[in-house]
Amino acid sequence: MIRKICGKSVTGASHIRAEKPCQDSHKCLKISDTVTVLAVADGHGSERCLYSKTGSQIAVNTFCSVIKELLASCENQPLEFLTSYLNREGELRISQTIEEEWKNRVWKAHLKNKREKATDADGNPDKNSVYRLYGTTLLGLLIMPEFLFGFQLGDGDILRIDGEQVQSVIMADKILGTETHSLSSQNAWKKAITVMRSRDETAESPHMYLMSTDGFANSYPSTEAFEQTCREYFEMIQEHGFEAVAGNLRDWLNETSEQGCGDDITVVMAYYC
Repeated sequence: MIRKICGKSVTGASHIRAEKPCQDSHKCLKISDTVTVLAVADGHGSERCLYSKTGSQIAVNTFCSVIKELLASCENQPLEFLTSYLNREGELRISQTIEEEWKNRVWKAHLKNKREKATDADGNPDKNSVYRLYGTTLLGLLIMPEFLFGFQLGDGDILRIDGEQVQSVIMADKILGTETHSLSSQNAWKKAITVMRSRDETAESPHMYLMSTDGFANSYPSTEAFEQTCREYFEMIQEHGFEAVAGNLRDWLNETSEQGCGDDITVVMAYYC
């Protein structure tokens, strides 16, 4: 199948009015002609999270590098070795590795930028307080011809869309209010959700994976309205072509934020036909 990928992050309408930068980040990594890694992150953006934009950038880079290294380590192994490992270790070892690597990179970035280091009562570095300054969510997808692996820590959506249905890849925990799970938390890996799903790329009809930060879904009055919009994106790709939709995506997301919740919005689409 032909693979086409596009991702856009826009500053929320309310953030523009408040002169605040976009806290979202995304990354699309083509490992090969058939292997794709996608990541989306939403920095918390609160007064307690002064550097969450950097945190979200580090998050998407971390997910892509961890998965890329895993694929490289399994390069000479049968495919069953990789699928078994992801099934067995997804929510434990991989989630722990992502959290640990993100926190290591955050600490290094904090020191590199010579930002103030908090200390505890004994004068030792208080790393947890530093991590909170960079708080962010993280969504990730590894898409291979035979399967996909999904990762979610915090809010946001990962959907699979085809001509018949809009389906959530991961049924994440929904938290009431504005709070969400965060990479900056202690033992953040325990809140991560992972999923493995088989797929046969050669036998599938045109379909699309769509990842988005919560500013997208929160701009609609209901889950049904949100999913209908995602379906319309898919239908527009089929009618007008992927390039036309990708070329207009930024303007559409700006309009969605202005008419919706006013938050930053990121959408990443991977279309297969």
